[in-house]
Amino acid sequence: MKKWIVSLVIILFVGFHSNQVSAAYASYVVIDAENGRTLVGQNEHERLPIASLTKIWTALIVLERSELTDLVYVSSRAASVEGSSIYLEQGQTYTIDYLVHGLMMQSGNDAATALAEHVGGSIEGFVYLMNEKAKLYQLTNTYFTNPTGLHDDKHLSSAYDTAKMLQIAMQNEEFQKVASTKVFSQGMTWKNKHRLLHEDVGAIAGKTGYTKVASRTLATFFKREQKSFVVVTLNEGNDWNIHKELANYIDANFSNEVIVKKGIYKTNGLSVSVEEPIQMLLRKGEEPKLQHILLVSRHPESKRAAWRVFEGERVVASKLVQIKAR
Repeated sequence: MKKWIVSLVIILFVGFHSNQVSAAYASYVVIDAENGRTLVGQNEHERLPIASLTKIWTALIVLERSELTDLVYVSSRAASVEGSSIYLEQGQTYTIDYLVHGLMMQSGNDAATALAEHVGGSIEGFVYLMNEKAKLYQLTNTYFTNPTGLHDDKHLSSAYDTAKMLQIAMQNEEFQKVASTKVFSQGMTWKNKHRLLHEDVGAIAGKTGYTKVASRTLATFFKREQKSFVVVTLNEGNDWNIHKELANYIDANFSNEVIVKKGIYKTNGLSVSVEEPIQMLLRKGEEPKLQHILLVSRHPESKRAAWRVFEGERVVASKLVQIKAR
């Protein structure tokens, strides 16, 4: 087993007001889409129902395990599931492409159920995949009992975990295309229910949600010039306006800073190559507070190291780098 030592890199590199969120038990968070770092938040780790924001995770798992042209058979269970629907007919087959658009754009519970049965072999099998993937990404406040987001007392997540779900999912090109689709026509025409995608506010993807218990839930992926960030609100009735206000706040108070440039760095007898810059959204004056640590294997033939950026004791960015010489 390789042993690791921590070596301090010698090179030195040199709010939003929560009362704007109205619901008594509301929570919100904005994270940097580059690295998942929390920019602003309130009760962001509180475990709450997330309603149909669940379908972000459902869609990602389906797309990772299927081809868009695969055909899905609709069972009686899928055709008759309660809640929002794209009106699938029992016994008919539909493509993954059709169903996943219906899932994300129209929040079809019938689409979610049919997809889950197809990919997981059963609802229970698919839910197992959902929870295992949540564990893999250390979404510690998340537990799924279904692929739809229909209420169950144990089916909970948090604003932060949900924002991470969207951040992770948007790294999948097929998911990104589906979640960014404004209008879809394939036999019938759907307009994406996420209203901000149709406004000129920098929203490029997202998901809406609602149940009586969860109230309104909303996730939005924003891209404004060089700034990419995710906003999530849970149990917030004024969500459309809150998302725009939070996006404006980030735009006004954070800038996208390159904290490690591409190039060769020499430290403690090592020469390492950074092939892609490390960047993050920072407030003015935050960069000097960051600490840079290089994790290096003791094995003399190892050619890789981990460059980590700490804010206090918390890792806020990490990238693998190449060791060129020892």
